[in-house]
Amino acid sequence: MLSSLLSAIAAPPADAFAEAQRHLDSLTKPPGSLGRLEEIAARLAVLRDGTPCVERPVIFTFAADHGVVAEGVSAYPQVVTAQMVENFLRGGAAVNVLARQARARVVVADFGVANPIPGSPELVSCPMAPGTANMARGPAMTREHAVRAIETGARLAERALDAGADLLATGEMGIGNTTAASAITAAITGAAPERVTGRGTGVDDTAFARKVDVVRRALAVNAPDPGDGVDVLAGVGGFEIAGLVGVILVGAARRVPVVLDGFIAGAAALAAVTLAPDARHALFASHRSAEPGHAVILERLGLTPYLDLEMRLGEGTGAALFIHLARAAALIWSEMATFKSAGVSTSEGASVAPSEATPSDRIAPAKPALERGR
Repeated sequence: MLSSLLSAIAAPPADAFAEAQRHLDSLTKPPGSLGRLEEIAARLAVLRDGTPCVERPVIFTFAADHGVVAEGVSAYPQVVTAQMVENFLRGGAAVNVLARQARARVVVADFGVANPIPGSPELVSCPMAPGTANMARGPAMTREHAVRAIETGARLAERALDAGADLLATGEMGIGNTTAASAITAAITGAAPERVTGRGTGVDDTAFARKVDVVRRALAVNAPDPGDGVDVLAGVGGFEIAGLVGVILVGAARRVPVVLDGFIAGAAALAAVTLAPDARHALFASHRSAEPGHAVILERLGLTPYLDLEMRLGEGTGAALFIHLARAAALIWSEMATFKSAGVSTSEGASVAPSEATPSDRIAPAKPALERGR
């Protein structure tokens, strides 16, 4: 499944963005006056090959545990992962609150939670194992486990798209997963562990120094290949992070926007882009995490975040907030009048009476122009 998925990912036509920008410039406003909202609109239109729509977003909140917590890298005990999954299922977590506001569905999946979770019809149970192994002492998982986790996340994304989802958002939960994300980031970008490692759940100075050392030891013990995202995931990753890689790859293959949450989701995107460089065209960085490694990830991916609220919770919270911006951008594209349809003079002074406008002036550019580069 993974190889066929990778072969389906391609860059959009070279002239598609310019075509989308021409439509935005035809709307009743000075060119570029809606700033980065126009950027979002244009990117959505290019991905969807026409008029964008954000009506049925889905947030994937994948959960798993990490054996590296045995090294004392978190301020919270491992049982919190299972407890938070229960909270997600009850609808009481931050991502649930923000998803309800954004009219988004949250898919909660157990990719490898160590402690038992009471049965719930809302939980997708697909554990690879009861948490990864301790990456500071050997591989976090086998290569087979990494591939299976990617493909499992991909299937969940495909199921959502087949049911009508038009935007995929990434979220996660896992005590110890900022350590894994730091190691993934260092492995792929070559950045020093101390540059990409943050305080995660809020560890003190002693625990932070220990966390940096753990990341350094994990990289030395496993020596992951920076050009092979699967090898990186197997050596220093997490099951939930690998699952998000699958979501990202499916979104890119199906040309559906993929919204990255923060640091952990960004690490998944790094791994995905090593496997399919053109997957980056589907990625939207919702916000800038307070975790220092996130800036390194964004630079490598060539993404500028749309929000900067000093958030570092994860779960998909930043991605949920971005849904409002994506929806607004899509509506600007599809509902705003053009100069021609509104009978408004352009900067050159030309004007057309509203009665002369045709219905097609109010919608996206004709599809053939976007399809030429297919």
